[in-house]
Amino acid sequence: MDSNDLSRIEQRGVLPAPTARPTGVPVQIPPTGADSFRAVLDRAAGAPATGSLRISAHAAARLQSRNITLSNDDMTRLSAMADKAAAKGAKNSLFIMRDVAMVVSITNRTVITAVDRESMKENVFTNIDSAALV
Repeated sequence: MDSNDLSRIEQRGVLPAPTARPTGVPVQIPPTGADSFRAVLDRAAGAPATGSLRISAHAAARLQSRNITLSNDDMTRLSAMADKAAAKGAKNSLFIMRDVAMVVSITNRTVITAVDRESMKENVFTNIDSAALV
């Protein structure tokens, strides 16, 4: 990329103009309200945050297509169960909550897939090392 390319990009407004910091205002590291460097690094490296449980895109699509909703309380309960499973050395677990079965990667703290009662019938769950009733 040469200087002509950069000038064309700047003219289109693609590159944001640097914002000036008021004189006499100290720089805060990290900025107020921002995550710590460690939290940002862990997130970028894919390390799960303790206590949180993510839902994969595949699982989100399954939940939506089957009209299954998970409340904040449900997510808290699932997260607590993931903590218990991790403490016992589980890697991939089958969680059953009400009429929903979910395969959860304990290592990545991610719900991999979700199945409703109708889809559970005559279904085999593989690559799990534990199961829990939530």
